Amino acid sequence: MMKNLRFAKVFLLFSLILLLAACSQSSSAPAQSPTAAPAPETKEVKEITLATTTSTQDSGLLDYLLPIFEQQSGIKVKVVAVGTGQAIKLGEDGNADVLLVHARKSEDEFVAKGFGVNAFDVMYNQFYIVGPADDPAGVKQAKTAKEAFGKIAEKKATFISRGDDSGTDKKEKGIWTETKIKPEDSWYLSSGQGMGETLQMTDEKKAYTLTDEATFLSRKLNLDVVMQGDKSLLNPYGIIQVKSSAKQEEGMKLIEFFTGAEGQKLIGEFGQKDYGKGLFVPDAKKR
Repeated sequence: MMKNLRFAKVFLLFSLILLLAACSQSSSAPAQSPTAAPAPETKEVKEITLATTTSTQDSGLLDYLLPIFEQQSGIKVKVVAVGTGQAIKLGEDGNADVLLVHARKSEDEFVAKGFGVNAFDVMYNQFYIVGPADDPAGVKQAKTAKEAFGKIAEKKATFISRGDDSGTDKKEKGIWTETKIKPEDSWYLSSGQGMGETLQMTDEKKAYTLTDEATFLSRKLNLDVVMQGDKSLLNPYGIIQVKSSAKQEEGMKLIEFFTGAEGQKLIGEFGQKDYGKGLFVPDAKKR
């Protein structure tokens, strides 16, 4: 009996030693983690820079068009909205991929100097001369923009110039050159700002200014259109690929969108619902 008892004790002790050894081995073994799922591939987001005039931004046209292009192409468009002169300078310095501007002479020079390729007409509207409803300078009686500016200068009625080398500013300066009047007196003020801010300043000062049609119609102002329809007030827009751009393919896709059937249709429809007319007339053709 005693012999059996001793045997049982030895057996239990041996089993306990084996159990402790097994537990020690288990705790020291490295944890086996499940096989990690491969990380999903991240698709590179392509981005191009569009340097453009403030009128395409202030009118809401780009907010209307670009989300459609971005969704279809997968290309993000960074907009830099400045005066046409500044936009062209960005292109010359290689800081933009595409230009959308409205100063044909400057655009042609940009291409001729080798900075731009694939230049297209894309759309047009017109410039307005706007001013107070009571029209103290009698501009509504003028038959041409040149005559209208002459009346403003004669009456020394307050005129707000953008003064920012934009397409609108270039057009305004060109009309003053035609009149052979150099506006320098206190009645002639420079805002140094974009079209929206210049219109606001004009409204506040009950003054006159030259504006693009789209930005004016998209604002609620106490100003009247006192001159429109003169052929010298035509306002064409061009789109140009920057030659030094490293994103030629992406830039060309944006140009093709603006000048293609869908983009031209969208441009023609823009503004019709809110203003009863399109703010831009599509007119795409290669130069």
